[in-house]
Amino acid sequence: MTPATLPLSSAAAASTALIGLAVLVFLIGRWRSLKKDSPHHHQHYKVPERDENLQENPLYRRVSAYVASLASIEDSDFANLFSNKFNEYSLRPDPDQTVRDSFLGADLSWTFHASNNASSRSFVLTVRKRDRRRILRPYLHHIQAVSDEIELKRREIRLYTTSGSPDGRWRSVPFTHPSTIETVAMDQDLKNRVRTDLESFLKNRQYYHHLGRVWKRSYLLYGPSGTGKSSFVAAMARFLNYDLYDFDLSRIISGGGDSDLKSLLIGTTPRSLIVVEDLDRYLNRPEDMDLSTVLNFMDGIVSCCGEERVMVFTMNSRDNVDPAILRPGRLDSHVYFPLCDFTAFKSLASSYLGLKDHKLYPQVEEVFSAGGSLSPAEVGEILIANRGSPSRAIKTVICALQHSGRASAAKIGGRRLFDGGPAAAEVVEEEETVGLMCAEGPPALREIKKLYGLLKRGGSRKESVSLPVSGPLTVS
Repeated sequence: MTPATLPLSSAAAASTALIGLAVLVFLIGRWRSLKKDSPHHHQHYKVPERDENLQENPLYRRVSAYVASLASIEDSDFANLFSNKFNEYSLRPDPDQTVRDSFLGADLSWTFHASNNASSRSFVLTVRKRDRRRILRPYLHHIQAVSDEIELKRREIRLYTTSGSPDGRWRSVPFTHPSTIETVAMDQDLKNRVRTDLESFLKNRQYYHHLGRVWKRSYLLYGPSGTGKSSFVAAMARFLNYDLYDFDLSRIISGGGDSDLKSLLIGTTPRSLIVVEDLDRYLNRPEDMDLSTVLNFMDGIVSCCGEERVMVFTMNSRDNVDPAILRPGRLDSHVYFPLCDFTAFKSLASSYLGLKDHKLYPQVEEVFSAGGSLSPAEVGEILIANRGSPSRAIKTVICALQHSGRASAAKIGGRRLFDGGPAAAEVVEEEETVGLMCAEGPPALREIKKLYGLLKRGGSRKESVSLPVSGPLTVS
């Protein structure tokens, strides 16, 4: 062997030794991993669907919903795909399939087991023994919280009313109102603030308890008829996913009065939205509704018998309402619903007609500035009746604003312009010149209308929005 080949052989031997050492380290690590994952190092917890008395195990239903929500279920070799009435899709594990999870740094897994006839089903939780004492109870609380949130989102909302009930007790029907916060025509900034306030309420149960307060919140929605208060109540119920209880004070007044009101309030459930419409109408008739009765209903002992409730009261005006009614604690948040203005009109035209802009918009803005007024409901019905012709719809709104400010009474040349019923389809159908004539009018009449608009605007109060999330949602 020559001197030149000796170092090369030594290098090869050293390289071989290093490779062998790396393989040995890998094998030792693999052996430790297998030993750590062996059944002797794990604890298994079985969650059966039913107990020995064949009674349902509530935890099984919660675990089933929780496991179906895990993203890792998509990694299973087999999974069952379902859809529900809300057109939502979900996966369920197939028998003997394992779904992995992690919590507080610990690795866990769920395995679904079912007999051949599906009469005995269960989930088995696998967790390392060294982690079980640290994470088991917090993990079960986590499962409960997640499953409750899933159930709340998927449950059917119901409307409770005493109407038609022979004994005056609550009766319920499915609540199918399609209104959402996004579809309600109102100022976008105000809409966002109300949504944020509702979200803050939902997340702050412990905060309310820390303050020694009942976990409930109350709103006053006020403004002229047809401005969207009732639709917004429906939107709130859908956003919160709360059942809605409609308190008809006229029936309560003619029945048992204060005692009946308390009895109905006690009969409501958590996660409910309690609504009293047109409260000012009853407050202005003290012979029918005593003020103390209303105050006790709003924040008395009986009103605090349950939690996670939102109380909503609507009024046309709060001007002549006793300040004791309006104070925070009884009415935490005040939201004003004005008549339609140009900004709201554009929002309605976008929703009803799909318009972002139109050549007649400057005329619409001018007639609003001149003092014309319609409620969003009136504008909406005009747009629906003329949805086949956006130009005709806008001209009809212009004519209604100019001629009366109340579309239900507007007439042009003896023709009914709009009444919200079948005749609403009989809107102005003449050529474009008719709409322009309505928009322009004689110069003298135009000047009178502008003067009337200035006087009207000068005599009305301007509303400014002040909506702190942490305090009252007030409009003053």
